[in-house]
Amino acid sequence: MTLTPADRLNAIEPILDEVYGPRQLNPDRDPVSTLVSTILSQNTSDTNTARSFRSLRNRFPTWNDVVGANPEDVIDAIRSGGLANRKGPRIQAALEEIEDRYGTFTLDNLATMPIDAARAELVSIDGVGPKTAACVLLFSMGLPAMPVDTHVHRVATRVGLIEPGATANAAHAKLESLIGDNADRVYRLHVEIIAHGRAVCQARRPRCEICPLRSHCEYATSREN
Repeated sequence: MTLTPADRLNAIEPILDEVYGPRQLNPDRDPVSTLVSTILSQNTSDTNTARSFRSLRNRFPTWNDVVGANPEDVIDAIRSGGLANRKGPRIQAALEEIEDRYGTFTLDNLATMPIDAARAELVSIDGVGPKTAACVLLFSMGLPAMPVDTHVHRVATRVGLIEPGATANAAHAKLESLIGDNADRVYRLHVEIIAHGRAVCQARRPRCEICPLRSHCEYATSREN
């Protein structure tokens, strides 16, 4: 019998909960900080992200300080997070655009919009892609947006939740459609799939032999045949 993506999701969800969770969503209600932190998180570890964010805020206590700073000083402040030459200007440009649009460094107004409108507003900010927008919506506002990072994309593709070769935009839309509009469920699956991607479903050498999802996974099944 061929399993649909919805069948596979329903099969793996309780397993993920048992092995890696369950996790509880606690929105931080600080969307600008989440946006900056997500930009810093690109291509680096959680530890480096936290370190570079702390360094940025210690060096520049207000967002106005960040915008007004010499770009080289911002780059120096976030250097521990990697790719600082790219991330520094991106952060400054995003903050400047937020202030220009709303008159202050806030995105709180987005929480009152329909989720699709809030997402469109975020991705229209230079340097903000679908993953960053989803992180702001979910982690800060408690809205059911599914951030798709490399782990989520890889695991979802291998298991059979999304089609191979799906773009980031398509992956976000597909997974949100599958999971539904329960933000707690979205968050739980997001965090647990990432944990699974790091521990078992690794990029180069997936550990299918110990994978608790293997009987529901297209990739593992194809390797056995």
